[in-house]
Amino acid sequence: MSTADAAVFGGAGFIGSHLLRHLSEQGTHQALYSIDIAEPRFRVPGVVYITHDVRSSVPPNLVPPGDLDIFNLAAVHTTPGHEDWEYYWTNVLGAVNVCEFAAIRGTRRIFFTSSIAVYGPSEEPKDEDSALEPVSAYGRSKFQAERIHVLWQQEDAESRQLIVARPAVIYGFTERGNFTRLAKLLAGRRFFYPGRSDTVKACGYVKDLVGSLLYVSDLRRGVAIYNFAQPQRTTSKDICEAFCSTAGYTRPSIVVPISLMMIAAWAFELIGKLGWRTDINRERVMKLMNSTNIVAKRLREWGYSYKFDLPASLADWKAESSSAGASDFT
Repeated sequence: MSTADAAVFGGAGFIGSHLLRHLSEQGTHQALYSIDIAEPRFRVPGVVYITHDVRSSVPPNLVPPGDLDIFNLAAVHTTPGHEDWEYYWTNVLGAVNVCEFAAIRGTRRIFFTSSIAVYGPSEEPKDEDSALEPVSAYGRSKFQAERIHVLWQQEDAESRQLIVARPAVIYGFTERGNFTRLAKLLAGRRFFYPGRSDTVKACGYVKDLVGSLLYVSDLRRGVAIYNFAQPQRTTSKDICEAFCSTAGYTRPSIVVPISLMMIAAWAFELIGKLGWRTDINRERVMKLMNSTNIVAKRLREWGYSYKFDLPASLADWKAESSSAGASDFT
């Protein structure tokens, strides 16, 4: 066990909750602190839950004195879903406040979760050596937040360590996002492929993601930046096939032309302007059809061994959800 404590900013979220459980199970730190403004997806015994908003300056005494590893997972991330300024307010200002707190506390190691959104959508494979070309406010805010964390490390490069993960779409127990919605649509036989079925969708299981953070930190690199996704190229059809094999859903076969979907999305936008709440719009439809062809090259080079492939991860998620009596994927 390390002599340091761990403070997880954004610890109440989906990834943060899994990370805290992983740290607790591994016994990596003396004490664990979750710092967030939300209720946790699930509580981990022994974790101290602290309410604080990273958009405000972090008091040096927010957690007790001592060696401290910092995990910065706090972010506004749903896209579309927020005004542009909201991404910068939380993701960039939050990075400044967390790094300032780290400097004051004498922290020597920060873990930061960025996003594959820093690359922008692409049909061509993109790895860690590819140009960063974010096209959304979320992607640009994450790119800026990465630079802020790098500046923190460079201020004392000899003694500070920075681990930056760029996760693809992450799924698992209590996710409540794209994969949960997909499972419900498949279960209700209401899913069809938007435009095509061969869209490349990089994705990764939450348990492998949190495991990769500690694995990369043990490599003792001053700055380690890496993509996180399943090592196999994964398409929309691959994901649907894996869900159907795991849960016994009927396999979807209908592909709806994107032109029809855009017309329908435009109609929903008009309805939304009349006051009817809807999450359907043209930007979200195009996001479904655009590939995120991300390659986790660094993890392969560094010898990381994934514990789950796509089918095994879905089976594990299903078992955990059933055991907890949850309805996100059963």
